[in-house]
This record gives sequence, structure tokens and C-alpha cells, in this order.
Amino acid sequence: MNETWKHSRSVYDLPPIAERPRALYVHVPFCSHRCGYCDFTLLAGRNDLIGFYLDALSNELAQLKEVSAVDSIFVGGGTPTHLTPHQIEQLLDMIADHFELTPGCEYTFEANPDGLTRSKLDVLRNGGVNRLSLGVQSFDADVLKTLERTHTPRQAQVAVERAQACIPNISLDLIFGVPGQSDVVWRETLVTATELPVRHVSAYGLTFEKGTRFYRRRSQGEFELVSDESEREQYATAMSVLRDTGLEQYEISNYAHPDARSRHNEVYWDASEYFAFGPGAARYVNRTRSTNARNVTRWIESWLKNEPLLVEYERLCSIDRAREAVMLGLRRNKGIAQGEFRKRFGYAVSSLAPEALERHLKTGLLEQVSAEYGTHGPETWLRLTNAGRFVADSVVIDFL
Repeated sequence: MNETWKHSRSVYDLPPIAERPRALYVHVPFCSHRCGYCDFTLLAGRNDLIGFYLDALSNELAQLKEVSAVDSIFVGGGTPTHLTPHQIEQLLDMIADHFELTPGCEYTFEANPDGLTRSKLDVLRNGGVNRLSLGVQSFDADVLKTLERTHTPRQAQVAVERAQACIPNISLDLIFGVPGQSDVVWRETLVTATELPVRHVSAYGLTFEKGTRFYRRRSQGEFELVSDESEREQYATAMSVLRDTGLEQYEISNYAHPDARSRHNEVYWDASEYFAFGPGAARYVNRTRSTNARNVTRWIESWLKNEPLLVEYERLCSIDRAREAVMLGLRRNKGIAQGEFRKRFGYAVSSLAPEALERHLKTGLLEQVSAEYGTHGPETWLRLTNAGRFVADSVVIDFL
């Protein structure tokens, strides 16, 4: 469905305890301003709505009725740390009322360098948050200006060091392929990142999403775009620089020390189920995908009346689950364990798109390798080759 619509509360019905999702996403839709490339669900400059949002979120969370144990929590945005320390504490208490953190649970908060005060970090640490994902994007002043970020390179470095003193597990988001960003400037940003006390880096190519200011500016010829060749070179630079400093690439855009992979994102790439709450949040429970309304004010108004408001609702059939699992699994460098895949989904990977599979194997974009790290012993894995990672989207779409 495309229009916003109301649905029964069945999307919040829990399966038997052994089958419940072990991961939780909570969306906080507030920022100080909206960057020109951003198409996320958020409101800028509407702090007056934060209290109403928290009340609405409390009502949505209350639909669960029972406490569920989770292995990972990810609070994203927007900018969750845009909230005041007291509001962050309210949010953390709300989550704790409905979810039990298992021993070693990964608890991530997204944050921006500006506004990340010691008092907010103390609240996060005391509330159980043990991982921080910082939206740095660049350590170059000109690139930050192009991206319409409001922090300076120095502020970003100070924020990393301040945060790491409270929450040791720090991840950075970086962007390449930015108009005017040279290969040299991108390399310098990567080097700066690796010199800081971070354990994880996400490096994304800039996208021009329809409806954003950047999309309109590109359409009007205002940007001097990075060439495809240069963007490819910048991606290759990320792979080499981060690898050489001990950060292993484990997914198309993600690099980490061996013990610091994002366990929450691994849930997505494994095609496992997860809870999600807040405006625009997309959940996967009981083999059903559903997405909350992206209009923040309408979502708040609806949930203040205890009325769910969704824009998508789809129960996946078995073959759709399998196709989606291929698309997600190929994002990981280790790829897909084909024997385990067949047992789990009831289909051989080769049966879902046999012609495309044969073509990509012949052209060297995919490969099959034997490895010892299957759940039940040696396995044959299907994965993207190094060349395949550069055109991953065009490869995985053939399996949908």
C-alpha cells in the first residue's frame, strides 16, 4: 500500500517466546537541521514535539504487553542525542520497561559530534549503552560544508575522544563520492579515522535520493559530480586503507576489528527478525514486514490516541523470504552458506536465479568457495568477489 493506512494491532502480536526477535530498533526523528542529502524520517527544529513523541512511543511500546529479551538494541534517527539528557533518560527507561538486555547485549546509540556533551554520554553509559555510532561523514572542512554538516573536523575528533572515554566501542560513519571531494582528501579522512580510538567504520557512497535538496541541486546542474571512475577508486581506497590498519571488511560498506562487528546489522543481513518502533520504523516479526508512517506529526497524533499507523504491511511467502535472504546475505563478505540456506529456507540458492548465477560466476562477480566456518562444519559459500563488490546492487537484484 502506498497511502498511509490504519491496521489492527496484530503487527505487535508476539510469537512464542522461543521464536521472538532478538533485536530491537527504535527511531528518534529529531535533528537540529536536515542535511541536503538526507531522506530519513525526521523533523528539524521541532523540539516542541519531543515530549509528545515520547508519549506516543510509550503507547506503541506498550502494545507488546510482555517483556522480551534481546541481544541487540539500535537507537537511530534523526539524531537520538539531540534530545536533552533528561529526555534521553526517559527513552532509555521506556526501553528497559519492555526489553530485557541479555548478557553482552550490544546497545547502540546514533549521535552527531556537535551537541554530544559529557552529561549526555553519562546518561547513555548509565542506561546500558555500550556502543556509539557517530555521524562524522568527513574530516575535511570543505567536504563537511558541501554535506551541510554543522560540526568542524576538530569538533569531530574531540567528540570521538570524549565519547570513547565513556563508551569504548565507537563506530564512525563516513561518506565518499561527495561533489568536489578528491581522492587525496578522501584518503586523508580515512587515515584520520584510523588514528582515532574507533573500532568500526561504515563508509558509504553518497546517494542522491529523490525528494532531497541534493537531488534537486543535481538535477539543476549545481554539483560537479565525482566521476564513476573516481568513486570506484575511493571505494577501493577505503578497502585498502582500512584493511591495512586492522579493520576487516565484513560487509559491502562496513569494516571492523574482529570482535567489533555490528551485531545489530548482522541481524538484518542474516534475514532474521527484529522489532522496530517509532515513525518510519520498519519491523520484521512473524514473517511479516510492516513499516510505520513516515509523517512524524501524523504518527504522533495517531499513537497519542493509541491507533497504529502503517504505510506497508506484507507477509512474506517462502520463496520471497528466500530471495530476500540472498539479497541480504550477499552483502556480507563471507557470503551465503548454501547448505544451511537450503535447510533454513527450503530452496537451493541456485534454483532462485539459475541463469543469473551462472552468468555472474562466469564473469567473476560471484564465486563459490569451500570454508570450515559453517555452523555445522565445512560449507560451500557463495559470495561476491572483490570485483563483484563494486557492482553489488546489479548482482543481487537478479535474485529478487
